[in-house]
Formats: sequence, structure tokens, C-alpha cells
Amino acid sequence: METISIYSTAMARDEVRPIIKLRSTAGTGYTYVTRKNRRNDPDRLTLRKYDPVVGRHVDFREER
Repeated sequence: METISIYSTAMARDEVRPIIKLRSTAGTGYTYVTRKNRRNDPDRLTLRKYDPVVGRHVDFREER
């Protein structure tokens, strides 16, 4: 019987889809946390999401 290490599959998953933090461009300091596919989006990600501090939708940029 062959045993499969749980750690090797978890490390491979984290390399392709890392956890990123999206910070509001409105300057409020509000953040969202999500995952992204590094193969499809190698550059920094920018998404338009709701900022409850400002009360409207603004651009959120990936923070490294």
C-alpha cells in the first residue's frame, strides 16, 4: 500500500491559490480576504467591492 502525505497536497494547493488581502482605495483601511488563482491572474488583482465605511462601491487592490 502506498501512503499519500496530506502536507504535500496542501502545499501544492496554497502555491496555486494563495490567500490575498484586498485593501480599499478610498483610504478607509477596510479589507477583504480572498484567494486568487496565480496562473490566471499573475498580476495584482483589482476588484470593485462595497466599502461599508464610505457606503459605496470602490476599487479594492491586492496588497502584498
